[in-house]
Amino acid sequence: MPTATLNGVVIAQAADDEVVIVENNVYFPRSAVNPDYLQPSSHTSRCPWKGLASYYTVSADGHTSENAAWYYPAPFEAAKEIQDRIAFWRGVEVQR
Repeated sequence: MPTATLNGVVIAQAADDEVVIVENNVYFPRSAVNPDYLQPSSHTSRCPWKGLASYYTVSADGHTSENAAWYYPAPFEAAKEIQDRIAFWRGVEVQR
């Protein structure tokens, strides 16, 4: 079962058939992510085939990782499968 943790705290968890893997990143359905650990960030980035990404800072158990979660609010057609999904990096450990 794919799980995302920060300092041992579970941030997201979903069944294998609920996640989407793109470019080796696990995209969790928004419903599988605990919003209590996410704070909106003003950071954005652009992917030529996915579109504009927005970010969250992730905080859990006294640890904070800035811009450690990202999502595409309106992905391009080629990446529609990741709409309403969140992926992690920067200290958030993702196990598949």
